[in-house]
Amino acid sequence: MKGKWALGIPPRHFTWVLKNKLAICERPGGYSSNHRRVRRQEEIIWIRENRFDCVISLITSPHNLHNYEELGVQWRHRPFNGASDGADAVVALYREIQSLLRDNKKIVVHREELGDHVIGLMAGYLLWAGLVDTGPDVITVIERIGQRQLGPIGRELVAQAEQVRESSRASRPNPVKQP
Repeated sequence: MKGKWALGIPPRHFTWVLKNKLAICERPGGYSSNHRRVRRQEEIIWIRENRFDCVISLITSPHNLHNYEELGVQWRHRPFNGASDGADAVVALYREIQSLLRDNKKIVVHREELGDHVIGLMAGYLLWAGLVDTGPDVITVIERIGQRQLGPIGRELVAQAEQVRESSRASRPNPVKQP
């Protein structure tokens, strides 16, 4: 490929959650009647050319995921419906993200649209990982990052992350203080 399109185009609503480590965006190519095959290809090329190590797709169906392979981009399909998936499923996603980040992988997470499911999941991750201290603080932070208000689905994910974090703290043995 030659010319300016060789580098692709950024996915819609591309936003860094953790600068140069963890990003979120709308599904490459768009969704529903707005989905365009050429745009999907250009956005996946951009992801590849910007050296993302892994795309985590939260969409419920596996449609078009093979396009990542065709363009040489590693991907993982993790269908996600929100807090209703249960705390164990959400924590498994958090652990997977944490593991990738610990291995210095550059990640982009997407769902059909950049809405409460993705933004709330990232807020929950920031809280669960201890990068932000409280639920209200993480809501403020993620609303600034995402440039939109967090709705009920996102707030439910934050509350779930807070509960999981607190229950894991409560189950840890208290350290014995030395005199």
